[in-house]
Amino acid sequence: MTTLRIATRKSPLALWQSEHVAAALRTAHPGLQVELVPMSTRGDEVLDRSLAAIGGKGLFLKELELAMQRGDADCAVHSLKDVPMDLEPGFALAAILERGDAADAFVSNRFADIDALPQGARVGTSSLRRQAQLRARRPDLRLLDLRGNVNTRLAKLDADDYDAIVLACAGLQRLGFEARIRARLDPPRWLPAPAQGAIAIECRDGDAATLALCAALDHAATGTCARAERAMNRALHGSCHVPVAAHARLDGGQLLLDGLVGSADDGTLVRAHADGRSGAPEALGEQVAQSLLRAGAGALLPHDAA
Repeated sequence: MTTLRIATRKSPLALWQSEHVAAALRTAHPGLQVELVPMSTRGDEVLDRSLAAIGGKGLFLKELELAMQRGDADCAVHSLKDVPMDLEPGFALAAILERGDAADAFVSNRFADIDALPQGARVGTSSLRRQAQLRARRPDLRLLDLRGNVNTRLAKLDADDYDAIVLACAGLQRLGFEARIRARLDPPRWLPAPAQGAIAIECRDGDAATLALCAALDHAATGTCARAERAMNRALHGSCHVPVAAHARLDGGQLLLDGLVGSADDGTLVRAHADGRSGAPEALGEQVAQSLLRAGAGALLPHDAA
């Protein structure tokens, strides 16, 4: 193979991530030509409703997968937090790159952090996970929907549609907006989406040549943490319909995992933590999921998830 074609969304962040992968592939495989195939997805086009209302984060993948099936692209680049727990038949994750900053960011032009917001301040986020943690910390806040790419969300904040917004640190940093971060919302007090900050490469599971090329970019430590977080999410049947958060980190040969299930309606949070062997991340994820369920998380999950 002399040319590798990467299907990507057209948003600035998706294009940055795909260019990042393309550059890494060229470095790993001198002489390899890498081209981007930018595409628009339904998740990008429908901005007047929450992702949960229009079908979930999987909408960001579908058109890219169809492009691979048609032979118009060899692989696709995604934010791993947007990748469903179970891929469509015929597809596989070829690599998970080294993770960026996993934390969420508090962004405001006037206030230093969540605790500095005045009573009833307007905070923008459409993430049920972020809403649940905001309600738990500040039940007085007015939580307003916020969709669109990173640039669009910042523009809405600058237009004074919100007093503050919550975004992912990694996305802001990758687009050169790190200075907009007023406060990092650090684990374990505040937990991110499972696998937040990690970039994944998806390809057809029978495409041995593309799988081999992409495997050179796989980062083992990131993959271990992401597998634990995603296993917890899978055991809870998590999706963007369910406020589930997780963060894993390695400490020598030990893997530490914090998990959370919340209610975006009243701010109820159920938390669990466990340590385990780094060689068994899925087992640790399932263990934390079971601890969450024993602690009452099932009452906060949709009936088909619990």
